[in-house]
Amino acid sequence: MAEHFSLRLADSRMLAPAVRHLAFERADGAPFAFLPGQFVQVHFHYADGKPTKRSYSVATIGAGDATPVQRIEMAVSYVDGGAATEIFKGLEQGGTIEASGPYGRFCLMDNDANQRYVLVATGTGVTPYRAMLPQFKTLFARRDIEVALIYGARNETELLYGDEFEAFAQENPRFRFYACFSRSVRAQPRAHDRSGRVQVALEEIKPDPARDIAYLCGNPDMVDQGFNLLKEAGLPIPHIRREKYVSSR
Repeated sequence: MAEHFSLRLADSRMLAPAVRHLAFERADGAPFAFLPGQFVQVHFHYADGKPTKRSYSVATIGAGDATPVQRIEMAVSYVDGGAATEIFKGLEQGGTIEASGPYGRFCLMDNDANQRYVLVATGTGVTPYRAMLPQFKTLFARRDIEVALIYGARNETELLYGDEFEAFAQENPRFRFYACFSRSVRAQPRAHDRSGRVQVALEEIKPDPARDIAYLCGNPDMVDQGFNLLKEAGLPIPHIRREKYVSSR
């Protein structure tokens, strides 16, 4: 059941020129229980006093289940003229915001019997997959599965948490990471890099309706295009799970 609480900023860093990683702790000191893939809502008011809210996936790497954590981490994109952007830009360590959660069902399911997870993301849509990494490590020990993470960014500076995903892939051979650059490739390309949008790598791995469950998270156009591609490949609709991220002002 979702709770309402105050969050205090404990730490932050810039992940990209316009994306900030923030780590919060509940102001009341209570831990926070969530399932990887869920999100929190941040509540605030416009300048005219009208209440509003924005949703952010929890990026915290926890125990891989609903074990409570002390920190709620998220990645926030700065949008020119955005009301939420102004709040987060001005938020310093120790500052507080109001929030509620967790919400959402963009999670791994206990009854999944697939052989491979195909995860596709753009922008901050990759954050729920970061939170899922401990779950995948547990699943590797329990079932003979593979995971393919396909992540699209315009260039290397916008590849959020890329080093973490690469390190996880090196430690777990059944986890494959594809970095797709739509505008400019790295000066020193890596073996898992691809030039183009995420559809390039998605077609390369050959989605298989007999063994795959897919997750799509990020830009709505990418989610729609990926959904159509996977549907054309024969994946049943229940095996294509979607979460659209819209940059809100």
